[in-house]
Amino acid sequence: MGDSPEEILRDIAAIGRIDAVPVLLRVLCESTGMGFAAVARVTEGTWIACAVQDDIEFGMKPGGHLEIHSTLCKEVRASRQPIVIAHASVDPVYCTHHTPLRYGLESYISVPIVLAGGDYFGNLCAIDPRPAKISEPRIESMFVLFAQLIALHLENERKHEQQAALLDERAAGELREQFIAILGHDLRNPLAAVAACGDLLQHTANDRFRSTLLRISSEVLSACRR
Repeated sequence: MGDSPEEILRDIAAIGRIDAVPVLLRVLCESTGMGFAAVARVTEGTWIACAVQDDIEFGMKPGGHLEIHSTLCKEVRASRQPIVIAHASVDPVYCTHHTPLRYGLESYISVPIVLAGGDYFGNLCAIDPRPAKISEPRIESMFVLFAQLIALHLENERKHEQQAALLDERAAGELREQFIAILGHDLRNPLAAVAACGDLLQHTANDRFRSTLLRISSEVLSACRR
């Protein structure tokens, strides 16, 4: 995955087109009691918010940046493993860590968003200045499943872009051929060859996508019953 400014802006826009993301962030906040959740694009040198649910006035909006060295997301990116902190000030590992101290955090959870082929997109994370009961395995599992769902949406977005590019290339070639035919006194309709191209943009969910949705629904229902 490229990390140029143009590609990062494209990825932020892609997250903005996923209607499910605001719902997922709201569910995460409601099920954990935490006041801030976000999808972040994380590279070796940047942390950029793509989508945000902010109920604690943390002040971060989509497109906002954090210093990558000030975040725990950098460590998640390096290890590709979730980090879960329920009560930072008494946590034996993170009580003196600079990130909770700098931002006044007590609870923190972040999981990686990894695309097919191993491309690292970023993190799904949540924070709060109060401790939160997030050490239960079901909470981490829900974050992981939501991160997988976001990755699947991003992969589908890329497929649509590739299909659209292929469509443009094929349609242009076909129209060129038909234009030449018209010049040669061929009276065929130059739009006829384009009529069925819309099928190329259709996408149906695969088994992996449906399976993930079912698992997510189960996790959300479990969270709502607690």
